[in-house]
Amino acid sequence: MKPRAVVVGYGETPVSRGRIERGEEQLTLDEYLAWSAELALQDAGLSKKDIDGQGLIVNGSQYPHSEIWCTEAAQNLGITPKRLIRIDNGGASGITSLARATDLVHSGAVDVVLCVSADAPMSVTTHPYPYFGEPYVYSVDYEDVYGMQGPKAIFAFIMRRHMHMYGTTVEQTGKIAVVSRSHALLNPNAYFKEPMTLDDYLKSPILADPIRLLDNVMLVNGGLAFVVASPKFAKKITDRPIYVLGLGESYNYYHGSRTRPDVTTTGISVASKQAYEESELKPKEMGCFQPYDDFPIAVIMQMEDAGFCKKGEGGKFVEKTDLTFKGELPLSTGGGQLSSGQPGLTGGHVTLVECMRQMRGDGGKRQVKGVKIGMATGIGGLAYIRNAENACVAILGSKDAV
Repeated sequence: MKPRAVVVGYGETPVSRGRIERGEEQLTLDEYLAWSAELALQDAGLSKKDIDGQGLIVNGSQYPHSEIWCTEAAQNLGITPKRLIRIDNGGASGITSLARATDLVHSGAVDVVLCVSADAPMSVTTHPYPYFGEPYVYSVDYEDVYGMQGPKAIFAFIMRRHMHMYGTTVEQTGKIAVVSRSHALLNPNAYFKEPMTLDDYLKSPILADPIRLLDNVMLVNGGLAFVVASPKFAKKITDRPIYVLGLGESYNYYHGSRTRPDVTTTGISVASKQAYEESELKPKEMGCFQPYDDFPIAVIMQMEDAGFCKKGEGGKFVEKTDLTFKGELPLSTGGGQLSSGQPGLTGGHVTLVECMRQMRGDGGKRQVKGVKIGMATGIGGLAYIRNAENACVAILGSKDAV
C-alpha cells in the first residue's frame, strides 16, 4: 500500500446545546470554526502561517451564511491559501473534504491542507430564513405538501421497506443505539452521559413509525478539523501518521430503476468498492467501522453495502456480532452522532475524526486494542424517492499499517 496522503493532525471542540440557563456556552459558528482549526493545527505542530500559500477546505453549514462563505472563513481565520475549496455534501462532507485534500497534495499543487468544519444550529440567529436554510428546495413542492416532516419521516419509509423486504427488527436497530450509547459513556466529549438499555430504546416514543425518539440524533453546536499532508511533507512534521489508504465517492446514486429505485441500497455500495480497490483491502480487514449514523437503520444498510454481510442480512449480522470496542467489529467507538451529538452539517466529520483517533491510539478507555485499519463512511442529503444523495468511504491506517 502506498498512501497518497497522510493525516498529520485533527481537532474536535467540546459540543454544546447552547443552553445558557444550564451553564453551557453559546458560541457562534465562526468561534467554533476557529477553535477547531487551532486544535488541529496544534495537534499537527503547525500554525496558521503554515497554511498560507497552501490549501484550505471549508465545509458548508446549516447556520445561514452568504454564498462566499469559504472566503469569509479564510478571512476570519486569517489565512491566505493557494487553493480554496468549499464542500456542501451534507453528512458526506468530511470524507469529501479528505478526498479533495488528498487530490491536492497528491497532485503536488500544495504540501498541506487544513480542512475545517463547524456548525452552531443551537445558537440564536437573526437570519430572515429558518435554521434549515434556503427559502426554496425541492421538498417544498414534492414532499412537504404530502405531510413529510423532515429526515425522520423519510427514514421511516426506508426503515419500513427494509423491515418488509428482509425481516429487520426494532430489536436489531435498538442494539446499534445501545452500543453507541455505551461507547459515548467512555467519550468525554459526547453529549449524552446517561446509560441506555434496549428496553429504554423500545419504550421511547414513536415519532414516525417505526422511527423512535432514540433512533434520532441530538443537534449540538461544535467544530472539527483535520490537517492533510503529502507523505513527503508528513515525514518532516510527525512520527504519528494516519495513512489515507483508500477513498471512494458516489453522488446522486440510484439503485435499479430511476423511477422506482431500491431505497434500501445506498451509494456506499459503489464507494466502498472504490476504497477497497485503491487500498487492496477487504471488509474482513477493517479493525473498526465508523459509519454515518443519523439513524440506526442507516448503519445496517451501510454495513450491508460495505460488504460486512450480504444485502438483507444486516439485522441478523448486528444481532450475532459483538459491536463493542472490544468486539469483532467495533462500531461507532466514540458514540457516533446518535449519542455524541450531531453538530449540524459537521456531523460527517464526527465519525471520520473518531476513525483518525483510533488509528493514532488516542481512544482512551474506548481504544480498540491493536487496531491498524479502520473504515469511516459518510452519507448526506436526502434525495427524492431514494435515500442519501451523497455517499463516501475512507479507509485509514495506523503507522503500523504500511
